[in-house]
Amino acid sequence: MIQLQLLLKEEIEESLPDRMWVRAEISSLQARANGHCYMELSQSREGEGVIAKARAVVWRGRWQILSRCFKDETGSELKAGITVLLHVQVSYSELYGLTLVVDDLDAAFTVGEAELQKRRTIEKLTEDGLMDRQKSLEPSALPYKLAVVSARDAAGFGDFCRHLEQNEYGFAFSVNLFEAAMQGDGAPESISEALQSIEAEGGYDAVLIMRGGGSVLDLACFDDYALCFAIASCPIPVYTAIGHDRDYHVADMVAYDFVKTPTALADRFIDELAAEDELISSFSTRLRLAFSNRISRMESELDMLYARIRNADPRNVLSRGYSLVTDARGVVLKSASGIKPGDTVGVRFADGTLNCLVLPSD
Repeated sequence: MIQLQLLLKEEIEESLPDRMWVRAEISSLQARANGHCYMELSQSREGEGVIAKARAVVWRGRWQILSRCFKDETGSELKAGITVLLHVQVSYSELYGLTLVVDDLDAAFTVGEAELQKRRTIEKLTEDGLMDRQKSLEPSALPYKLAVVSARDAAGFGDFCRHLEQNEYGFAFSVNLFEAAMQGDGAPESISEALQSIEAEGGYDAVLIMRGGGSVLDLACFDDYALCFAIASCPIPVYTAIGHDRDYHVADMVAYDFVKTPTALADRFIDELAAEDELISSFSTRLRLAFSNRISRMESELDMLYARIRNADPRNVLSRGYSLVTDARGVVLKSASGIKPGDTVGVRFADGTLNCLVLPSD
């Protein structure tokens, strides 16, 4: 047995004497108490899954340097799920088999991989006609019921709720939290499931996805195709507040709208209600003015009608020197015909009535 292992060791190390760069995904990583770091590296192929595996080790002296340099350049710790470019020496042990001894890594490659994935996601969403689907939705004029996707203990979520509750107008909102993992490999699936729950529950005016700042790799999940597909396909307007001012992710691109902080997102909805309230107030003022003008016109018409009635009143006519003649029955006489001598008539003046006898005419 030992002879075979020694032969393998000799053949492998002689055929691969030089160090080389290897691209792989970290499947698992364990930093031991003794300072050494052990990894399992793998390579996958779409539709086939994992097609290659290998063990790797970073000895204590190099691990301290490489892990610190990686964090300084990417803002993230070296961890499982990251694709890396490692400089390795192939080693073979009679007890442990093939091991890759790592002496360097290219952190810029990992950042570039994240950017490449982002471009691929944009291209695929564009091909699928999903980049602008959210923009075609009609937002609620009075967004009251809000579904928030966030971690419960996230500082940004707390800031959002306080800012919303303490608005100067006293507007009330209904906010329901749908908890989800907001970073790491499981984040896209977790956030997508939250979106599905919101859609199934129904009745929401808007969906808000919020996540505070983080490293490039921490926020890379917001460039994931499956997550961005779920956002673009959501029938409710989705608003995002992810990362810092400098960050702009595919999730922001496909959402109905995006802002940079949770408090800015709260201001967005407060301002919408304030604008609607101002519009309603202006309508109220216009209605009051229109009603007041209508009442004034009706009062003027009534005054004119009253003047006409008053002027037509017989008593007012009599006061101007006219008189009213009636026969013995009190019927108003409009003509002298039919009146005979000897008949009595009444002649009414403004200040009294005379009973008169009709005499024969000469």
